[in-house]
Amino acid sequence: MRCLFGQKEHPLYDDKSISQVDQQRRNMQESREILVVEDDEVLNSVVCRYVSIAGYDCRPALDGGAALHAIEESPPRLVLLDLMLPDISGFDICKQLKSDPRTSKVPVVMVTSLSDDESRRQGMACGASAYLTKPFDPDQLIQTIQRWAA
Repeated sequence: MRCLFGQKEHPLYDDKSISQVDQQRRNMQESREILVVEDDEVLNSVVCRYVSIAGYDCRPALDGGAALHAIEESPPRLVLLDLMLPDISGFDICKQLKSDPRTSKVPVVMVTSLSDDESRRQGMACGASAYLTKPFDPDQLIQTIQRWAA
């Protein structure tokens, strides 16, 4: 398949780039992996246990750089994302995910201690599928994982 832009072939939409995006989407759909981005190691481990209880595999990341590297390496089925990370804002990570065609369909659930209305609005505006505040209810976290990773 060749996509033309006017009379010339458009380099962003050639057969190779389209098939790469299709393959990454298939990999994302087949993945049972959920990326947990949380800088508190103990809480990251706790959230990973709930991911396992929900029936998925956990891939922990302790900062934004590690999260972006993990996503680039292999897009997960779902991202559970803290907003206050030591290196990159969770809002910025979400924006990067949603602006990239390879990861724009990956659901992002923000799990944060920021409970104010403005943070919630900002999270949803940058593309989050759901917004949970800490301390979270374990049953609500499991249900949210199951809903968005399905």
